[in-house]
Amino acid sequence: LLRRSTSAAELRLLPRRSEHGLRRCLNWWDLAWLGFGAVVGSGVFVLTGLEARNDAGPAVILAYAAAGFSALLSVFCYAEFAVEIPSAGGSFSYLRVELGDFVAYIAAANILLEALVGAAGVARSWTSYFATLIDRDPDSLRIHVAALADGYNLLDPIAVGVLITCSAIAATGTRLTSRLNWITSVVSVAVIAFIIAAGSAHADLSNLVPFFPYGAKGVFRAAGVVYWAYTGFDMVATMAEETKNPARDIPLGLIGSMTAITVVYCVMAFVLCSMQRYSSLDPDAAYSAAFAAVGMRWAKYLVALGALKGMTTGLLVGALGQGRYTTQIARAHMIPPYFALVHPRTGTPVNATILVTGASACIALFSSLDVLATVSSISTLFIFMLMAVALLVRRYYVRGVTPTSGLLKLLASLVLIVLASIGISACWGSSSPGGWVGYAVAVPVWFLATAGLALLVPQQRAPSVWGVPLVPWLPSLSVAANLFLMGSLGYEAFVRFAICTAVMLAYYVLVGLHATYDVGREEEQMLLEGTVQDSGGKGVAGGAV
Repeated sequence: LLRRSTSAAELRLLPRRSEHGLRRCLNWWDLAWLGFGAVVGSGVFVLTGLEARNDAGPAVILAYAAAGFSALLSVFCYAEFAVEIPSAGGSFSYLRVELGDFVAYIAAANILLEALVGAAGVARSWTSYFATLIDRDPDSLRIHVAALADGYNLLDPIAVGVLITCSAIAATGTRLTSRLNWITSVVSVAVIAFIIAAGSAHADLSNLVPFFPYGAKGVFRAAGVVYWAYTGFDMVATMAEETKNPARDIPLGLIGSMTAITVVYCVMAFVLCSMQRYSSLDPDAAYSAAFAAVGMRWAKYLVALGALKGMTTGLLVGALGQGRYTTQIARAHMIPPYFALVHPRTGTPVNATILVTGASACIALFSSLDVLATVSSISTLFIFMLMAVALLVRRYYVRGVTPTSGLLKLLASLVLIVLASIGISACWGSSSPGGWVGYAVAVPVWFLATAGLALLVPQQRAPSVWGVPLVPWLPSLSVAANLFLMGSLGYEAFVRFAICTAVMLAYYVLVGLHATYDVGREEEQMLLEGTVQDSGGKGVAGGAV
């Protein structure tokens, strides 16, 4: 349960279980465009109209800004880990090294849930925009089954076909998919430029009034949902094992693309809400319908085409990242090791890609977008919160070096930071008139716990190349921001999250715990043998953190 992996195991031992290595063929330019392709299309085209109409109104602009700020904090954490541990496992590998097997498994299960649900949601939106492109109702291409519950009764075979096609392309080769992504992303840039220019020409600022029709709580509820729009960057982090120079390329690619995407989202949300009153927005294909409403009916075809392209590249990059997450999880034997194999000709994890695609296709066939978005968002926020905690552990704790007193201070600070963050979120969600009392307690506790960590606990490790600035303040703020946005989601999201977590725990107790125990003993033996065989210099364990 508590065993922690090492950098050496994640980078040297686990890849051996794939029989063939992943090919290093990407640079910062590829990563930046992969980030752009993964995010733009699976967010702003899908959720802006839905959340503006149902939760935030025109203030969905601020929802994107808040979610983008929180995502950028997480990007800093991912970038440091990806530079230090450039593994295909992404956050699964990072958490396994710093927080142990059990936490890594919970994160891995949520990563897979996020990947499956996210891909299914984008694929269903692809069907909606395609229907708009051919002048059909968004649900006209779906099959209605009256016997199924609402939210699950519109079967979508087109979404299944799109998922299979994108995954097949991704399985043919990473370099090919990357080139296809950044070349076709020029289409997205052109469509975004058109939307901003043409939309601004038809803007009516009176549509922005009232700006907060659902209040501040609606804004943060929307922020929790649209956070799903920023999840593509964690897929880019899984490309570290295939990056030529991770120390330089990953920070440039991740931080650069996420900053640009946040600005683009906010501007596009502003244009949409100024073109059409929020209560009239089409929740399925908002941009196309908005242009039709201002008399530019022909423009909806261009917008729909650009949205389809954006969603398609999002699915392509998602297939790349999901396959690599699944590969590393299989390397650790948390799922059958058959899915860790890398194809000798393509250099890609074909088996893992097939597994994720098949599961996503089943979900996409039945589940509606609003159900999928809330499940994916809560899993994503939970993982990003764990990543911030893991970064603090990495900076302040080194096995065999940190004294017991330092470890106890670190644990106390982390517990107080997490509890205070939960308290702030609970106060925000409470309707009690005396809620300010909770803020008066929780906010100072968060501040003092973070200050205590900064002043009383010396950092035990400095990043070798690139690191998160203002530690512990930025990671602590990331913990608070992610937990706050989690608390802004509805009750149903937590029920679904709890059910999924219960299933995950049952699988871990019955299968995963025993498999990882056997693998852990095997890793220890391999590290020992490698060190003995190479006693004249660095062994396999040499340089392990």
